[in-house]
Formats: sequence, C-alpha cells, structure tokens
Amino acid sequence: MSRLVFTSESLESLKAAFASESNESCAVAYGRAVFVKRRLARIVVREVWHPQVEDYLKRTPTAAQLKPEIVAEAARRAQRTGESIIFAHSHPMELNSFSTVDDDGEERLKAFLDRRVPGIVHAALMIAPSMVKARILGTREALRVLAAGSTLFISDSHLEEADNEQFDRQIRLFGALGQKILRQLSIGVVGVGGTGSPVLQQLAHLGVSRFLLIDPDTVERSNLNRLIGAEPKDVGKLKVAVAERSIHRINPSAQVEASATSVLLAKDAEALADVDIVFGCTDSQGSRAVLNQLAYQYLIPTIDMGVAIVVSGENVSRIIGRTQMLSPGLGCLICGNLLDPEAVRVDLLTDFERRADPYIVGAREPAPAVISLNSTMASVAVTMFLSAVTGIPAKARLVNYNAVNGTMRVGMIKPHPECYVCSQSGALARATEWPLPARLT
Repeated sequence: MSRLVFTSESLESLKAAFASESNESCAVAYGRAVFVKRRLARIVVREVWHPQVEDYLKRTPTAAQLKPEIVAEAARRAQRTGESIIFAHSHPMELNSFSTVDDDGEERLKAFLDRRVPGIVHAALMIAPSMVKARILGTREALRVLAAGSTLFISDSHLEEADNEQFDRQIRLFGALGQKILRQLSIGVVGVGGTGSPVLQQLAHLGVSRFLLIDPDTVERSNLNRLIGAEPKDVGKLKVAVAERSIHRINPSAQVEASATSVLLAKDAEALADVDIVFGCTDSQGSRAVLNQLAYQYLIPTIDMGVAIVVSGENVSRIIGRTQMLSPGLGCLICGNLLDPEAVRVDLLTDFERRADPYIVGAREPAPAVISLNSTMASVAVTMFLSAVTGIPAKARLVNYNAVNGTMRVGMIKPHPECYVCSQSGALARATEWPLPARLT
C-alpha cells in the first residue's frame, strides 16, 4: 500500500489543531509524490497550512468547505512547484470513515485539479478523535498514514490479522496490534553481511514478512565466520541470495526482493522509498552518508549500526559498537560528526575517478570482525526498532557499546537547527526536490 508520510511533529500539530475545534476543520498540506518502478510509493508531506475563520465558505460540526479562492491558490502553487496537495479535514463527531459528503466534494476537487494541474497525484486526509485515514483524492484507493520521529506512527485501519498462536510469547509483550504492525511493515536492509544477517534472522523470527535487501557483494570464504545462514558451498554466491534463503527457511511466505545493487547509486538508493524502515548495516562511509540523508529527505526512519575493533600491534585496544536511529527530531550523523568527509568522497567516486585520483593511496585493510560483537549491536538495533513501532518501553535511540569495559551507554545527538541534512532549512521532507549524495552512474 502507498503511504502518506508526515514528520511526527507536523502530524501531531495537525491533530491537536483539529482537536481544539468543535466544528469540522480543514487544512491544506503540500508534499511530493515519490514513485518506485512507476508505482506510487509515498507522498512526503513538507508543509501544512491552517486556514483562518474567514477562509471558510461553510463550517459546522458536520461539514466544512473552504472558499474557492483558497483552492485556486493551492492549485497555482502546485502548478509552480509540482507539489502534491493534501486536503485534510476533521470529523469531530467520530465518523470512522470518509462520508458521502467527502466523496462528492473530492470528486469536484479532483476534476478541477486534473484540469489545472494534470499528472500530479493529490490526496485526502481525514482525522477523527480515534482514527486517521487517507486516500488518493477522488478515489477509493487507500493510503497508509505514517508519521516519522523517534517512534513511527502507523494508521492501523488497514492492518491484517497475524498468527497469534505462533507469536503468543511476544504478543504478551507488545500486544496483538504490535504483531499486526510487524506483519505489514516493509523493511529495507542495506548490507546483509556481519550485522545485516543477524538483523534479518531476528526480524524473520519476529514475524516481519516484507523485505528489500540491498548488497552488491558475493560471499567470500572470510565471511563464513560471521554470515548467519551461509555455508561453505555458498562461497561465490550473492549475499542477498543467501539472505533471502535464510529468511525463507524461517518464514516461507515472506515477500523478499533481493537486489545485488549499491545505495551509492542514486536509482538504487531511491528504491528504498518503497519501504517503511531501513536498517543500515554497511561499513562504507559513502553508504552511510546516502542513508543518513535518505532518512530525513524521504522521512524513512533508519537504524544505523557499526562495530569497530582497534588492534595496536598485537594488542586489542578498543572494541566498540554504535546503534543509532536516524529520523526527524533526532540528530543525524552530520550533527554528531560521525562521517569522515574524505572517506565519503572516495566511496562516491566511480572506478574511473578512483583510478585517476592522485590522493588515494593503497587499499583498505580488512578490519577485524567477530560474530558475537556484530550480533550484540544487531540485537540492540532490533530492540530499538521494536520500541519505535510497537511501543515497548525501550527509549534509547543512540546506544554506544564498550566491550572492553562491558558497558552500554545511552547518548543523544542534538539536531543542529541549520543542518543541511536534518533541519527544515536542509533536506528534511524534500523528497525528490533535492538529489541524494549518490552517484548517477
């Protein structure tokens, strides 16, 4: 199902404004439609406008209508910018679906916009005291409403039942609704190796059944010490093929798209617009830079993780790990000074550019890697994910692990108000308006 996506702050502000009124209220939001493989994946909402009393033609506890000039101005803006318009209204009387009045009004709106702004998808949003619903304007095609922040709000009106007997023990923790959400979520995992393979194993056991796997690499013999699900006979096979097989061993009915591509390429990174949450399990600084911006630009919560083992001579001096959620309202990797600009630059070079670059010397030395350390950070990441989508009381969104001291420390990165990635003046919710920091070829 396609998505209508807000930041948590913007959706909560809209709901609060509607809740404060006894009459039906309206708002107009603007966003950008994102298509993946010619199918609408999401409409990313960047701005919400609230009309004043004088902007209404009619307003009662059961109906509201904006003046024609307000709608005309919205259409003119869409003509100039190519944005989608989202017409939102409240149902203070607790109607649990769009009404026949809504249907009639949307049909007229759609006919008007099809003439004035052809070729752009618009949406309608209905907010009742206990329900949120959305659909493509003038149709019955539902949109799932998401709101991205430190948690992921998911409208539950289109969730299918899960197998409560199989998942009984975890339902006792986060409830039947939480299990339904896990079943319906689409999860992207970038990098299915040392940290990605235990993440996938745990997600499959939890009941997640929709995956997009991205990793261009093949299995090497040196991977077998930490690649969960891999066997010696898999050497030379694509890692995503091994990962898909591992998922299906746990959940034969899972829907898995295995893509042997790289998020360093813009077209492959943009395919992640059709998932709900991303796990970043890559050790590439360039890939991290792409996923960092994708999380805020497309409003796709991303959980980034990594492990570093520092060996000096024959001694191990540091064993550390980090798991961090990247989502609106949370500081990004740029705010935390966690990206190496030179390493990002080198990762984003084409092969030709890399050969021609006089500043690149030698090859990267393979880093130490141990399955138990990778699995520790993968488990922290999956628990963080469960907290964000099911509400279990695990509030940390940045965890630093020191294996030498045996400690885990919760941290917080304050978003910089002018960060070019995660602030309103930067890439936040711009979707296709801005390019990602990725290669075109």
